[in-house]
Amino acid sequence: MTKPQPITAISNALIVGGGIGGMAAAIDLAARGIAVTLIDLDPEWRVYGAGITITGPTLRAYRRLDMVEDIAREGAIVAGSRMFLFNGMHVRDMDEPPIEEGLPATGGIMRPVLHHLMQQRVAAAGIPVRLGITVDALANRDGGVDVTFSDGTTGRFDLVIGADSVRSRVRDLAFPHMGEAERTGQGCWRVSMKKPPTLERGEIFFGHRYMAGITRCGEDRIYLWLLTPHEDGQDRLEGEALVAQMKAHLADFGGNAGWVRDTMTAEDWVNYRPLAAKIQPRPWSDGRIVLLGDAVHATTPHLASGAGIAVESALVLGEELARADSAEAALMAYEERRYERCRDVVETSVSIGAAQLAGRPGEEIGGIMGAALHRLAGPF
Repeated sequence: MTKPQPITAISNALIVGGGIGGMAAAIDLAARGIAVTLIDLDPEWRVYGAGITITGPTLRAYRRLDMVEDIAREGAIVAGSRMFLFNGMHVRDMDEPPIEEGLPATGGIMRPVLHHLMQQRVAAAGIPVRLGITVDALANRDGGVDVTFSDGTTGRFDLVIGADSVRSRVRDLAFPHMGEAERTGQGCWRVSMKKPPTLERGEIFFGHRYMAGITRCGEDRIYLWLLTPHEDGQDRLEGEALVAQMKAHLADFGGNAGWVRDTMTAEDWVNYRPLAAKIQPRPWSDGRIVLLGDAVHATTPHLASGAGIAVESALVLGEELARADSAEAALMAYEERRYERCRDVVETSVSIGAAQLAGRPGEEIGGIMGAALHRLAGPF
């Protein structure tokens, strides 16, 4: 890992939120000489979830954190994906060339495993982590931010970064012109389980009113995702009822999607959630307070890019802080670089979902996805 350019515009920073975006910012800023404090509301600093697809652009961002070898070791790296009709009929293979020399093409990893790998990097950097707290008050004053924490303690920081998820406390406190993410009308079903015996690459299933895909996340682990129209009450299902409903939605699917349907049980990790997204209006900063990740560009999974753009945003923030003479100038430059790229990901993802809900042809949806992924392969 090339040593990044040091930052002189600030000397310390508070990062609110210990997810992917917050940890990426912590790792990068610490490498640039900043005294970082990271806080997370969960006293056990856990993450739930199935797998995560690691696209080429996401791998490129993680390469900047020197984590590609970690992801390859603990997850799965593949050369591309296979396309099927929903009934299991093979249509074509899609080889995905690396977007940078020496970089793997694509892959997947279990989200808790990725979270743990990043936690290890935070610990190795000596970054103080305070758990079970958030912020209760933020005040820009005299070139810094006075912070009151939820446990009653206080602190002062040169910069506060809100990376505290789609329900951001920092956003609520400091950005009244922003709002909650908005439901899209779709929901996503996920199951994490053992790998089907014949699956080697990622697989995507088209041609049905529902869309599904399988991502390899390790030597013998996969997750399957399924997109359906959201129906009231589905997000309250649990246990056997949740599994039974997911199996019913997969009734028409063949191939490895059918194998997953017939093999999954309530002992596997099964989840359903309604999808919501929003590209928050500008500005993304207020004085020395700034947002990144789902707090400001929450997206749906259609382009498998939510984690990738969060890491990119963290890296760009560090770059601009290193280039600028003042934190305020850096935050403006960060927003200029990130807004359109993040808007493209969020709005294109939502449009793909809308096309699926409207029953548009698979070729049309595939074209939208392909064009967006081509744009994402460009520089960030």
